[in-house]
Amino acid sequence: MTAIETNSAAPRQRAGVRRMLKHNLKIDMTPMVDLGFLLISFFVITTELSKPTAMNLYMPAEGPPTDLAESNALTIIPDADNTIWYYKGKWEEAINNGTIYKAEYTGNNSLRRIINEKQQELDSDVRSKEKRDGLMLLIKPTAAASYKNVVDILDEATISRVKKYAVLKLSSAELTWLQSKRPER
Repeated sequence: MTAIETNSAAPRQRAGVRRMLKHNLKIDMTPMVDLGFLLISFFVITTELSKPTAMNLYMPAEGPPTDLAESNALTIIPDADNTIWYYKGKWEEAINNGTIYKAEYTGNNSLRRIINEKQQELDSDVRSKEKRDGLMLLIKPTAAASYKNVVDILDEATISRVKKYAVLKLSSAELTWLQSKRPER
């Protein structure tokens, strides 16, 4: 018998088929890391900018009323149907003198203009020590006033840089007067 020779040193090759060479694949991750940091910084910045801000609302404490210089007082009464009434000083003097006026949220007779006029009046008063910072804005919403209207008045106070304001209950005399001014439905 003839001996079969096996050549273990040379790999066996098939006709027409080459062995696939394995290359080490390298991916440059620099652009992906850059994109990741851009997205992270975008979301951090947008969440910081979109945080809700709240305005402090100071309500008067229960107990005896606090004295207030009547020349510094501006009372605003929001009512139904976007109606605003306002007067300066004491209620009794305003009702006796007929100095209770109707205002609007925008326009020529706007709430902002009324607040600014009162601030200018206090600035020109030589007896006033606090000047415009002494303005006390008294907000007395009726039961028919909407929450939005009260918030709009607080926004106007913030825009006009009113330092002192309070949300109070209407007196019975003010409520009676308002009911007489409302149109019949």
